[in-house]
Amino acid sequence: MRRLLLTLLVALGLPAAAQDSERPAVLVADDLFITRDRELVAQGNVEAFQGTTRIRASAIRYNDETGALVIEGPIVLNDGDGTVILADAAELDQGLQNGLLRGARLVLNQQVQMAAVQIDRVEGRYSQLYKTAVTSCKTCNDGELPLWQIRARRVVHDTEAQQLYFDDATFHIRSVPVFYLPRLRLPDPTLDRADGFLAPSIRTTSLLGTGLKLPYFITLGESRDLTLTPYLSSSTRTLEFRYRQAFTNGDIEFDGAYTRDDQLPDETRGYLFGEGSFELERGYKLSFTIEAVSDSSYFTEYGYSDEDRLRSDLTLSRARRDSFVRTSLYNFETLRPGELNSTLPTVVIDGEFERRFFPKAWGGELRFGLEAHSHWRSSDVDVIGRDVSRINGSLKYLRRFTHRSGLVTDAQVGTTFNFFDITQDDTFAQNHSDIAPFAAVGLSYPLARREAGGASQVLTPVVQLGWTDGSRLDIPNEESTRVEFDQGNILSLSRFPRPDRRERGTTAAVAVNWSRFDPNGWDTYVAVGQVFRSISDPAFTDTSGLSGVRSDVLLAGQIKNNAGLSLTARTLVDSDFDISKAELRGGWSFGKTTVEGTYVWLEADSVEDRTEAISEVSLDGSYDINKQWSASADVRYDVQNSTAATAGLGLTYNNECVSVDLSVRRRYTSSTSVEPSTDIGFNIGLRGFSASNGTERYERSCGK
Repeated sequence: MRRLLLTLLVALGLPAAAQDSERPAVLVADDLFITRDRELVAQGNVEAFQGTTRIRASAIRYNDETGALVIEGPIVLNDGDGTVILADAAELDQGLQNGLLRGARLVLNQQVQMAAVQIDRVEGRYSQLYKTAVTSCKTCNDGELPLWQIRARRVVHDTEAQQLYFDDATFHIRSVPVFYLPRLRLPDPTLDRADGFLAPSIRTTSLLGTGLKLPYFITLGESRDLTLTPYLSSSTRTLEFRYRQAFTNGDIEFDGAYTRDDQLPDETRGYLFGEGSFELERGYKLSFTIEAVSDSSYFTEYGYSDEDRLRSDLTLSRARRDSFVRTSLYNFETLRPGELNSTLPTVVIDGEFERRFFPKAWGGELRFGLEAHSHWRSSDVDVIGRDVSRINGSLKYLRRFTHRSGLVTDAQVGTTFNFFDITQDDTFAQNHSDIAPFAAVGLSYPLARREAGGASQVLTPVVQLGWTDGSRLDIPNEESTRVEFDQGNILSLSRFPRPDRRERGTTAAVAVNWSRFDPNGWDTYVAVGQVFRSISDPAFTDTSGLSGVRSDVLLAGQIKNNAGLSLTARTLVDSDFDISKAELRGGWSFGKTTVEGTYVWLEADSVEDRTEAISEVSLDGSYDINKQWSASADVRYDVQNSTAATAGLGLTYNNECVSVDLSVRRRYTSSTSVEPSTDIGFNIGLRGFSASNGTERYERSCGK
């Protein structure tokens, strides 16, 4: 048939609830005629539009006097707000706001579908469905029942409130009824936030038994919400909570739990984590972190965190192109066996200021820095209750020269000034100060080569000579007890992590960096370096790689390719080819499998509180069995003692309407406060009745 495009400016007269009462209707059909009773009849591939409402049908009859529509199916009605109605026949009033649909299905946001014998549309806001089956599983015309469905005598969909109300609801798995609810309310898929229960989970541990977690989400306005999660088992009664609030210039979040259990029956247990960040005027940023727990074994038993040292802080900072300022207040709490909070620096105050200048008269960069620090121990005992405050400043000039030959020269000269105040330790004088001038010059000669296949190589030998005057002050080593020698500090004049220590005398550093980049294959990076000094520094431990007048040789490298393989390694080798530290990290993604691992070797060093060597392997991986099933596993193994530390297995099932997670985790280590335990977790969630979380959603095809 010949297709006609007919535009009918028919004033259907939308009610006051409609968005535009003057909007005309548009009709497209193969045939159009008017009967003797003044009915407008459209037949064959009919499509009708008004505003965002759209109808497709085999025939539409429009009564000019009443404004009613009689529609013959199959019918597809799209409201334009994510709601789609499929029906065999329909009778709708003017404006398509009220009416009756028979043999209908209601599809919400392409996630939830509701099949009903009849749907009544009321005032364009409500859809009442009778004898309804609701599911987010995709249904096919093969007679197979969906994995789950909710059957109800009546379902009311409120499009403004974005809610679904069920009367006499029964939850079915396949054809088996599981439980009955006389009244049930669920959010529709278009609603981002609504009061109600979230997906429950089951947790089983050898310490706490089997328990159920049932979260309940509470909206407290447009910018706040609260989630309460009762966790009940034979051994614990816990209430978890999460509070979030957004402001015009920042946000805050608090997570915690309140517990009464059989592990410590006479005590109240729990934890509180909080964080927030605010943008202030003039570019300043205020942030805070709160971490607190009732006892050292709580996290291990309940699995809320892996932290063994807690840090709470309040920080005010501002970063600009040529300046940086920061001030922070910290509070630390240790959970490690054998450590006492009274003899550790638990309260710390830090301040930092840095400013850069670029003088046009002589070029280069002039940099001024100032740092203040103070830490306090609660113990009043001499020596072990020592408190330290310091102020460290530096003024230095930096300049780079690039010569025609390609040689690059980096020069710097400056001085540092340092003030220390030591109290509650009779073995050291209270006040110390010094001024330490320094200078350094570095030479590098980058060499580049382009290969015929498009790959490029860069070889850069580097030499730096440095000098720092003065002798070290007689002060305790409070902050620089752990030193790492790596690619990032090989050209530093001082490789101590904090300014309470500084290398002295003349030093020389040599290094060679080589890299190869291939756009079609392997990328490789290798670095070799060593440091020489005129005098040895006793503050460097044996395993730091920097003790003596000649450091260990630093070897570092990285290999990766387009196939998903990545390897990174770093080690320190002395003159006898003994290795004090080594680290290897790698990952490989191939096909449906992803594997990642780490190996760490640390030689025993009593100065670093390591009475025996550490040799540990960590592995974790995942495998996508098919589009629905995936498996994961991880293990941490102590090679030195030939024992496993932790191990875990996970199995996940996902499809378009359900998500199931099963996990098993075993902790083998023990201490004075915790014992080995096994943790089993089970989570199941019905998809479709919540906003999308941004993850990929599995789509099932009929016949597959």
